[in-house]
Amino acid sequence: MKTLICNGLLLDPANRVNARLNLLIEDGKVAAVTPERPAADVVIDAAGKVVCPGFIDIHMHEDPVGEDGKIRLDDRTAIFNCMLRMGVTTAVGGNCGINVHHPADYLDIVDRDGAPVNVAMLAGHAFFRELAGCQDKYGPASAEQKAQMNKELQEALDRGCVGISYGIRYVPGLDAAEMVETAAACRKGHKMIAAHIRSDAEEVFDAARELLETGRALHLPVQVSHIGSMAGFGQMERFMEMIDTYKMNGLDVSCDCYPYYAFSTHLGATTYDEGWLERYHCDYDVVELCSGKYKGQRCTKEIFDEVRRDDPQCLTVCYVMKQEDVDLAFRHPNVMLASDGLLDEGQGHPRAAGAFARFLSRFAATGKLPLYDAVAKMTALPAEKLGLTQKGRLNVGSDADVVIFDPHRISDQATFAEPTLPPQGIDCVLIGGQVAAKDGIVLRKNIGKAVRK
Repeated sequence: MKTLICNGLLLDPANRVNARLNLLIEDGKVAAVTPERPAADVVIDAAGKVVCPGFIDIHMHEDPVGEDGKIRLDDRTAIFNCMLRMGVTTAVGGNCGINVHHPADYLDIVDRDGAPVNVAMLAGHAFFRELAGCQDKYGPASAEQKAQMNKELQEALDRGCVGISYGIRYVPGLDAAEMVETAAACRKGHKMIAAHIRSDAEEVFDAARELLETGRALHLPVQVSHIGSMAGFGQMERFMEMIDTYKMNGLDVSCDCYPYYAFSTHLGATTYDEGWLERYHCDYDVVELCSGKYKGQRCTKEIFDEVRRDDPQCLTVCYVMKQEDVDLAFRHPNVMLASDGLLDEGQGHPRAAGAFARFLSRFAATGKLPLYDAVAKMTALPAEKLGLTQKGRLNVGSDADVVIFDPHRISDQATFAEPTLPPQGIDCVLIGGQVAAKDGIVLRKNIGKAVRK
């Protein structure tokens, strides 16, 4: 079957294209890009709309696997459905060192059952650390545990994981030797290491060097995760100067960021260990709880202590990031968009359902960034970083993952109270040439495939 998408503005930064061209799709691939109107079985009129490659979310947190061995894809709570509704066609899970299931087995499940979006996986260091028997996140791993980690991580990479992720903040016992030993598994396929670095605010510089020096020692690509929540407290300009210095001295390093001014993590996470109030120069009321009996409330010391003790997995939102720092990050050409989406039974930060639409409405539509540059940060940049040569682009022969959106109507609707609401203005999302979502409604949630490298 042939599908023609016509009359739209085609934006393809990977190919440096910004033109009114029509897209012909056949057998899941782009068959022609032309000003003509070739015959087709299905015609999608994109007049007044932007046609671009499907968005790639390089940093999100995947849906869990149920006891039946299937990915839990409840229409209301599944993050993959949220991804699809906001135009994401390829999502990278396993970030911050965390896997909800063995990452290579997760890819096998996607191969077997499909998913709402294409799924790539990072092998999470913390997951394999615990699998090796190292349960103390504050303590070192033994030689035997590191040997098992290295073996298991290598096998996961050999089975198609796109790299290794670290949540150094969440595993303070991880030292430089353990990081270099485990990251060395990526050398075989020249795969990337990505990390939620050890600390933030004024501690961000030494924390970033720990990751950057590992990448330099092993000659590996490096991805610094969600820099808005790491250097977004008055450090962003100096932080990006440091990244630029490493880049100009030969390190393949890039960063991602989400377009919000509040971060989210579990209340029991090490982020909230002793000293966090001083680090952020704040009081307890910057923390909002996303679940439980205090859902929607800001913390007092009493509420904070109670919930951290009794419900450490409670998701929080912390309102401490500086708008000017996040905006500065996105103006940098080496920073791409990522949602850092994380949902717990449909609760969490609205970035999981709104990040990509919000970026287009709050940055491109307002003139903070040219629309072309904004699309590049959602398509070409992450595809290049991941080495995905058939995605993030729409030249002939590439995968027909496509988003059609209205640049004048697009807006995020998800809120902290209702974090899974779909955006407006995402008219149509195609995966492999098939319409997967239309006007915020998921039509097919099993055509996504596992993405291996």
